[in-house]
Amino acid sequence: MIEISFFPLDVSYNTSVEGSKVYLYGVTSEGKQICVVDPFLPYFYVEARGDVKALGEEIGRLEVEFRKKILRVVKTEEVEKEFENKKKRMIKVYVNNPEAKRQLGKKIYGSGLKCYEYDILYIYQYFRDLEITPGALTNVRGDFIKEKNRVPVFLAERVENKSGEMFKDLRILGFDIETYAKTRAIVPEKNPILMLAFYGLQKKKNSEGEVEEVPFKKVITWKRFKTDLKYIEFVDSEEKLIRRFKEMLELYKPDILTGYFSDGFDLPYIQKRAEVYKIKLDVGADYSNLMTKKGNQSVGKFVGLVHVDVFKFVRRIAGRGMETESYSLDAVANELLGHRKHDVNLDNLAKVWDSRPEELEEFCKYNLHDAYLTHELCVKLIPNMLELVKLIGLPLFDINRMSFGKLVENYILKRSKEFNLLAANKPEHQEVEWRRGQSYMGAFVYEPEPGLYENLAVFDFRSLYPTIIAAHNIGPDTLNCECCKDLEKVPGKEYWFCRKKKGFFSRIVEDLISRRMRIKEMIAVKKQKKEDTALLEARSYGLKTVANSFYGYMGFFAARWYCLECVRSITAYARDYIQKTMKKAEEKGFRIIYGDTDSLMILLGDKSQEEAMDFMHEVNTTLPEFMELEFEGLHQRGIFVAAKGGAYGAKKKYALFDGERMKVVGFESIRRNWSKIAKETQDKVLKIILIKNDVQKALEYVREVVSKLRKGQVEMDKLVIRTQLTRPIEAYESIGPHVAVAKRMVQKGYEVVPGTLISFVVGRGSGLVRERAKLVEELEEGRYDVDYYVKNQIIPAVNSIFLVLGYQEEDILKEKEQKGLGEWF
Repeated sequence: MIEISFFPLDVSYNTSVEGSKVYLYGVTSEGKQICVVDPFLPYFYVEARGDVKALGEEIGRLEVEFRKKILRVVKTEEVEKEFENKKKRMIKVYVNNPEAKRQLGKKIYGSGLKCYEYDILYIYQYFRDLEITPGALTNVRGDFIKEKNRVPVFLAERVENKSGEMFKDLRILGFDIETYAKTRAIVPEKNPILMLAFYGLQKKKNSEGEVEEVPFKKVITWKRFKTDLKYIEFVDSEEKLIRRFKEMLELYKPDILTGYFSDGFDLPYIQKRAEVYKIKLDVGADYSNLMTKKGNQSVGKFVGLVHVDVFKFVRRIAGRGMETESYSLDAVANELLGHRKHDVNLDNLAKVWDSRPEELEEFCKYNLHDAYLTHELCVKLIPNMLELVKLIGLPLFDINRMSFGKLVENYILKRSKEFNLLAANKPEHQEVEWRRGQSYMGAFVYEPEPGLYENLAVFDFRSLYPTIIAAHNIGPDTLNCECCKDLEKVPGKEYWFCRKKKGFFSRIVEDLISRRMRIKEMIAVKKQKKEDTALLEARSYGLKTVANSFYGYMGFFAARWYCLECVRSITAYARDYIQKTMKKAEEKGFRIIYGDTDSLMILLGDKSQEEAMDFMHEVNTTLPEFMELEFEGLHQRGIFVAAKGGAYGAKKKYALFDGERMKVVGFESIRRNWSKIAKETQDKVLKIILIKNDVQKALEYVREVVSKLRKGQVEMDKLVIRTQLTRPIEAYESIGPHVAVAKRMVQKGYEVVPGTLISFVVGRGSGLVRERAKLVEELEEGRYDVDYYVKNQIIPAVNSIFLVLGYQEEDILKEKEQKGLGEWF
């Protein structure tokens, strides 16, 4: 019997008539790759009635055939679980196959008995049961066995968590492909892969014998040309390029293979091209093939190798905290890394490949740079992903692809085991449809009076919704308890939450809040010492992400722990707190400018910042534990614009300047189909007004932009309008410009599906806008419709700003006697 320690990174499983086994792939403490096999029986629960022993024996004899497999019960045992605040006798039913949970569960349901936890994924059930964390140091006891695998196989007798230490020395390999396409249509059955790039870091000894990390760079292509770039490798055909892809994975042995939109494009494309040449992409540790489909989802799954699609994590999780409105590699890399993609026109790649191969070097550089950006983004975001792995307790591959709701649900599932709670089942179709039809009132919004203001103090309630859950014991398990029915109700509601016994939901949310508070204190100390805080920041981010998602989760129609009363109560309490705080501010002589959900803006006027802070401290003395009003900052100037056609300010549409940075909220969302020139103009106007304090200069700037438009001096790229196709083309009754362009794209051979971003420019001429909307390549430089861009792009982008200052649309385009900013304060 041998005992070893290792870090499990990836997981798969195998089944047989006898039972199921979990395969944990990872790295030992000595840095060696290993596969640990752990026999683990899937199970579910059946409510116990009558003669429990006899019922258990009857269930134990159940067996069904499903897809040529025998699904059977292996054993049963009587247990006690907590469910809906009551102790319940249950029969725990162990089965030989994960599919047996659902199939046998259906059979038992048909007899009138309720089943639970039959819909928890087998692998998720395994990590929840053993309380081990993927990526964390794990102890196993057993022996090595002989089994077909690329790495040594260890049959475990016991698997247990050793410590929270996470594997730090991850080998990350970024990759990217470029394909042949005379049009933008993606046709992997016809169009070959032209080049494939890899970027990573590898350890090498320098001349002094010291180990250091050096870049690993490789671009593989099958059209030869003269080059001095050593990282370019030529092969004889696309077939050999694909085989080289397999070889590179085996040679580099990455722990993580990372791409950008590689679930949806790169890996499925490689697989399709491999099928053309009858190449097996059997690069899995167990010699299994690459899997690119899971249900209706596109995935790229290798057994024993973690594939991270950075795009998925950005789009679902990280993007919420980013400023960019686009999740393109260029936009995300620019914001997170300060780097942009190389400026190469990919539309020319096919022509260059066919007739000008001497120009291919630039495309190889472009290909490698994309792999480099992907690698760097993964390195940047992997601490955030790993902290979520630690928090949720599931593999990195799954965490990378989870939505906020899935993160919360699996966190609840993990914590429910600590309390011996029986998990709620997923809702059936009829229940989901009913939930979809429900609604609830949102948070309170104090609509601002449009205007330009000076000296604004901004306050925020820290993590308002999570703190309300913790402070008021909100959760499905504490709703309308018998012991507190005569006590005070939720503001404006007829229901209540227990005040005598702390509920499961509020306890785990409170724990998240407390842990994050401690982490923030540690961050503050480290910052004072000028020490690195990246890991702690990632931990704080993970805790905040999950805590803030509880509110949305309980109102999500597909949630296991759906609770409409809980959601309505949270917003009711939020409205109550913000209204009481605003009333207190007015009593202290402050003028309220804006209030929304969890934030409050007041004018200091002739009062000092110290008086504003005194007001904040006084409010905090009245708040329950964990809830706190925080000072967000003092802003020199702020502008609030009017809602279209209204006398009041638009909700969440304002810009503030604090002396160093400008904060813009809501302006970008006025129109989705804005051109770059409109967005740039709006941004510059706000900066001139708020930072330079010069309305005259802002007007002159707009007139300069219009003048350049009229002279044909604006680059075509700045005039492109992008609108997403939300449904199939044939489903559109009203044909807007983007739909008309989409139809022409189909005629040209483009693949156009729901979700496609349609890019077009409006050209000169007569007729409807949709008749003049053109693809960029269809329009000559400078042949755009000036009046359209002035009236439908520039003016709408800045009109609401200038209206606040007393200027009408016609005033923006002509000289007039100007007013000084001082008149507006």
